[in-house]
Amino acid sequence: MAATLTSIEPATGETLWTGEPGDVDAAVAAARAAWSGWAARSFAFRVETLRRFANTVRGKLEPFADLIARETGKPLWEARTEVEAVVNKVDISVSAYADRTAQRRLEGAMGARVAVRHKPHGVLAVLGPYNFPAHLPNGHIVPALLAGNAILFKPSEKTPAVGDYLCKLYHEAGVPEAVVGCVQGGPDTGRALAGHAGLDGLLFTGSARAGLALGKQFAETPHKILALEMGGNNPLVVWNARDIHAAAAIAVQSAYLSAGQRCTAARRLIVEDGKHEELVATIVKLIDRLIIDHPHASPAPFMGPVIDNGSADRLQEAFLDLMGKGGRAIRRLDRKADDRPFLTPALIDVTDVARRPDAELFGPVLQLIRVPDFDAALAEANATRYGLAASLVGGSPELYDRFWANIRAGVVNWNKPTNGAPSNAPFGGIGLSGNHRPSAYYAADYCAYPVTSSEAETPRATIGVGLADPAAASAENLEG
Repeated sequence: MAATLTSIEPATGETLWTGEPGDVDAAVAAARAAWSGWAARSFAFRVETLRRFANTVRGKLEPFADLIARETGKPLWEARTEVEAVVNKVDISVSAYADRTAQRRLEGAMGARVAVRHKPHGVLAVLGPYNFPAHLPNGHIVPALLAGNAILFKPSEKTPAVGDYLCKLYHEAGVPEAVVGCVQGGPDTGRALAGHAGLDGLLFTGSARAGLALGKQFAETPHKILALEMGGNNPLVVWNARDIHAAAAIAVQSAYLSAGQRCTAARRLIVEDGKHEELVATIVKLIDRLIIDHPHASPAPFMGPVIDNGSADRLQEAFLDLMGKGGRAIRRLDRKADDRPFLTPALIDVTDVARRPDAELFGPVLQLIRVPDFDAALAEANATRYGLAASLVGGSPELYDRFWANIRAGVVNWNKPTNGAPSNAPFGGIGLSGNHRPSAYYAADYCAYPVTSSEAETPRATIGVGLADPAAASAENLEG
């Protein structure tokens, strides 16, 4: 019998939730049986149902935010913004559906019409992450439901309580339970779900390692849609910034929001050597003022713990590895308590590290890299297999144009943090950051496939080339 799943609050160590792993075969069978009924509903019906879902979530904002804060460790204020994003996703997705996948009529030859419409794929799996356990999977689920798909959602095994709660809110709003099924479990459950013959596709948000494994798994099933939203080793370039305090605040927000557990978080701070001292000193002053505490603390913390002790251990090991390779700690990655995953924000100068690992350190670790000129800054920013987010702080419009044209990323900002991408625009990256299936506003693109039809009310056809003369054909028959 499969082991019971347990969710532990990272800030306190207390048990928050227990449950049993789901039955993948049974869940897929139920979704396949329910899908056609949901797809047959009108688009207006699906919109109305999902707007009821948004109102249901709005009415549960505080308990939902409290659950997210307790299970992830993020501050309550940040958990509230996540719930608000869940609510707002519905109207954004309705607009995106109309913009990206609406029915269109075109003029065809000989009075015919050309129709472009979209069909749902069928049954889609959604594998969700733990850092935004409601907002990010919801970003797949809502547009997929609008398009007429049925969903099997496997929450992260680190945040099963939020996943369970999210699905129940869908059901409370009138989405049939088999149309949004919750399949709890660990990595084995995820693999079983991803490889199930009854799936028509999979929508994933998570690590590059898991995404690469899914890409290989789906390589022999091109008829199934696969949308991968993965991580980043994101550069933040600060160059000739006039307002040092604003630049420092942007750096701190980029690197340490959500305890650095954002795929768009800045991992590398690239600066001009010899002109960086004031910026670094200002960043350090801000780091030293950041409040790190449990989600419900007063005054409100800037950040809480990382997700669990194992993650904290791995981050500390990675930090020590950078130190051993020649990194110089400006602010260390320290553990506030041995038995809990509270980490202090780290800033480490890795300029002299010869072989800097191209890895996503998913936590509050910012690596400082000093370069001699802007050409070197661009080269350093692009020295990664990832390509999710990048930001330039400072510089002229001409310099930003040069940065935008040469940087390899799907989200490119100027004088703004690397994180906090807008929901009414596409979101995604290249390289190890995704497979050219941007989400957010463009999620509608991978939730349905286009169908082109040439249509006429009566058949009209002639064959004008390649036919023998009918008189000649008759003469040949008589002679025969």
